[in-house]
Amino acid sequence: MGVPERESALGDAADQRTPRLTIGEVLAVLRDDFPDVTISKIRYLESEDLVHPQRTPSGYRKFSRADVSRLRYVLAAQRDQYLPLRVIKEHLEALDRGEPLPGATGAGGPVPPPPAVDGDAESGVPPLTPEQFARAAGLEPGQLADCVQFGLLATDADGRHPASDLPIARAAAGLARHGIEPRHLRVYRTGVEREAGLVEQLVAPVLRARSEEARTRATEKLRELATLSAQLHTALLEARLRDLLRP
Repeated sequence: MGVPERESALGDAADQRTPRLTIGEVLAVLRDDFPDVTISKIRYLESEDLVHPQRTPSGYRKFSRADVSRLRYVLAAQRDQYLPLRVIKEHLEALDRGEPLPGATGAGGPVPPPPAVDGDAESGVPPLTPEQFARAAGLEPGQLADCVQFGLLATDADGRHPASDLPIARAAAGLARHGIEPRHLRVYRTGVEREAGLVEQLVAPVLRARSEEARTRATEKLRELATLSAQLHTALLEARLRDLLRP
């Protein structure tokens, strides 16, 4: 007798009658939307109990449509929302129990992640000219030049800006509307460089490993450390600003 199917909110009854896919076929299905996904990545997500393919008597993995949906959910949540695997796993477990996601409104059902940020590294958006970039970010040309001068933004050899830097530029534009100019933001750059140096010390030895699986694990650790670092920064800033409001 085979192992009973594990229930999943990301599948349906018809899924049980659909031919299952090999790991190579799953990779081919996912690669259009997630060009950086690898077989090692899929195996790693299975080892973290995020997806549960069947195994043939010979030990080969066989993935259902629900498994592929779960993989899409995980990969999109990492790419678009920068969520650590621990949080994504909690979301999937909530969905499997028929519960709404933490912070979600409405009753149950998978909540799709938001669209990818402009210029996500996997979106294929080409670099932008300074004029295009400034217009997209809401910056004046002089403000954009100041952001480059003070190290908040960088350009490629042709003087173009990667679209993935738009969130930084838009934040700078918002702060500028409150009178905080790019020259005032060097403190943020310095702080980020120190945080990045600390994280680098933790993961750099593993990133140099030749094993693709080791690099995959290091990448996941890097994502989680970045998320935790951002949470700490936000919490400390909010605590400090609350102090200003106290009588």
